[in-house]
Amino acid sequence: MIAVPAAVAAFLLIAGRVTDKWGHLLATLAPIWSFAIASCLFAEQLGKPVADRAVHQNLWTLFSAGNWNFQLGLLIDQLSILFALLITGVGSLIHIYSIGYMAHDPRRRRFFAYLNLFIAAMLTLVLSDNYLGLFFGWEGVGLASYLLISFWQHKWSAAVAGKKAFVVNRVGDLGLLMAIFTMLSQIGSVNFVQVNEFASRLTPMWATMLGCFLLVAACGKSAQFPLQSWLLDAMEGPTPVSALIHAATMVTAGVYLIVRSHEVYAQSETAQMAVAVIGTITLLFGAWIGTSKDDIKKVLAGSTMSQIGYMVLAAGLGPIGAAFAIFHLITHGFFKANMFLGAGSVMHGMNDDVDMRHFGALSKAMPWTFLTFSMGYLAIIGFPFTSGYFSKDHIIEAAFEKAPAFGVLALIGAGITAFYMTRLMMMTFFGQKRWLKDVHPHESPMTMVIPLVVLAVLSIVAGAFMVNWIQEWLEPAVGNEVNHVGLTHLTPLTFVTMGVVALGVLAGWYFFREDIPSFAPATNNPVAIAGRADLYGDAFNEAVFMRPGQALVRTIGDLDRGAVDGTVMGSAAALGGFSTIIRKLQNGYVRSYALTMVAGAVLVGLALILGRVA
Repeated sequence: MIAVPAAVAAFLLIAGRVTDKWGHLLATLAPIWSFAIASCLFAEQLGKPVADRAVHQNLWTLFSAGNWNFQLGLLIDQLSILFALLITGVGSLIHIYSIGYMAHDPRRRRFFAYLNLFIAAMLTLVLSDNYLGLFFGWEGVGLASYLLISFWQHKWSAAVAGKKAFVVNRVGDLGLLMAIFTMLSQIGSVNFVQVNEFASRLTPMWATMLGCFLLVAACGKSAQFPLQSWLLDAMEGPTPVSALIHAATMVTAGVYLIVRSHEVYAQSETAQMAVAVIGTITLLFGAWIGTSKDDIKKVLAGSTMSQIGYMVLAAGLGPIGAAFAIFHLITHGFFKANMFLGAGSVMHGMNDDVDMRHFGALSKAMPWTFLTFSMGYLAIIGFPFTSGYFSKDHIIEAAFEKAPAFGVLALIGAGITAFYMTRLMMMTFFGQKRWLKDVHPHESPMTMVIPLVVLAVLSIVAGAFMVNWIQEWLEPAVGNEVNHVGLTHLTPLTFVTMGVVALGVLAGWYFFREDIPSFAPATNNPVAIAGRADLYGDAFNEAVFMRPGQALVRTIGDLDRGAVDGTVMGSAAALGGFSTIIRKLQNGYVRSYALTMVAGAVLVGLALILGRVA
């Protein structure tokens, strides 16, 4: 499953231009083949008793150090197989879509090789049976994201965005390394089974520290507060990259890490609470940003921050929320991939314009894109009986059960989500035409439309098929409390949530039903200004980290030039001056050398005489 996309990526990068004409087709077959393997393994698991579904496969020993023996192995269990199906399934659809989207790019073969590398790295992350193997995949995902976000590096903004994602994620990587070091020192193993088995032996202090280290790692990969600043800039990459990062790979890695480490968090209420708080803050921050952006991809990026925040919140609720976190992760993978690829379809028909103020009335010009995007819209706002309705509403209910404050904030986030997504729909597909000159919207080719249709169907029906099944399926892997719910599961809170969502939809329709100027409107609204500035995350990082860091580097440079170089150059100058003086003694006259020898002999003789007398 991992080897196929990894081998194809290596082949396309090594073979070079001889594969330009057909390399993208080979690269598209790779994740499809991996999806077929994952589907067979999943079918095999379904036919086994619950106790026999988890399969370990040791590959080889990486290295040994003292009492530590580091194995590279794979784990196919109820949790990892769902991720494998999501990664390869949605990844395959994104590859098919990219055939049309990247048809005229001169570096298409390289782009598809990087996509395969991304798939292989993410599969390594979720299929490894220990944290060290997970770390290898973790770093591979970081490398692939850097290569793809900055793929159009001829644009300065794309090059900077790739570098920013790479640097910010190194902070999260440090958290994962510290977590691994803690496991080795306190448990003596980094194997998932052993860590979860012996986590109960951790003292409360070490359990809290380990949980916080893992949370820092998750914040980096999943763009959670305060390490979220890279995600919106990552939209500089080609749109299929955005879909892959947001739906099936990179940002889901942090949620996987937290859920996989469920026994660690079970030992520390403090660490568990930290996870829930970070998720709640991020779901509100992402929604806030989504209300203020005019770039269609950045609105969706803000929504990803928010929806991943819901998953992290659920993961921080303990056994009651672990399965719901994965449930929403899977449904989100369907509707978010659908909407990102739909945004790419809009861009394809609008000469790569991303400004929604230049859209309007596209529902008739691009009917397939409009229809499929609408399905994703209904799912993300939680329209009754769509995928998002089942997965997100259960998180809100679990949050109320754990702590009413979390529930209220999650409910507010649902209302804001309905508002900004309705805003996006109104500005893009309805109202008056605001198209720029020489823009002639048109529907995308079938290679782009077919993946949209598949994802649109999954955005509507997947939740209904999974709601009665996923909790029991995941229980052995994540230790969740099974809470049986049906398709018609209705509580007073369900109606309250529907009402809040309806208010958000009505507000979005009311404020954006009229014609919208095709230029940036002046605003004195501090809420909108803050949202447009990404809640000043970049400004904070610049003021607190970048500028002081630059000053520190300059100080060290001055110290190096003044003290270190000064000492070296000063001693060299002193020796040079001294040599200039003493070289005058070397004048080439024999009588001078003879006189010096006589004087030296006299001095030695005097010293000997004086020494004897004394």
